[in-house]
Amino acid sequence: MSEDIQAPKIEFPCERYPIKVIGDAGDGFAELIVEVISRHAPDLDRSAMVVRDSRNGRFLSVQLLITATGVEQLQAIHIDLRATGRVHMVL
Repeated sequence: MSEDIQAPKIEFPCERYPIKVIGDAGDGFAELIVEVISRHAPDLDRSAMVVRDSRNGRFLSVQLLITATGVEQLQAIHIDLRATGRVHMVL
């Protein structure tokens, strides 16, 4: 038996949509992430930002909440974050 499992559909606009970015720890990483995401989501809620170090301090995760307006916006955020050269994963 095979089941067709589909990802849940997101209804846009989607308020408080979480974006988590993981990259190399270093000076200005969180600020860089905020700058890139702000270009695509000017209503970015900076007060809800959560920054965490990895266990060994090599990586940093930054989680932010945005109002997602569509798939195109999310794809553009992902492309621009990866283009920084400091981002390993965008969730």
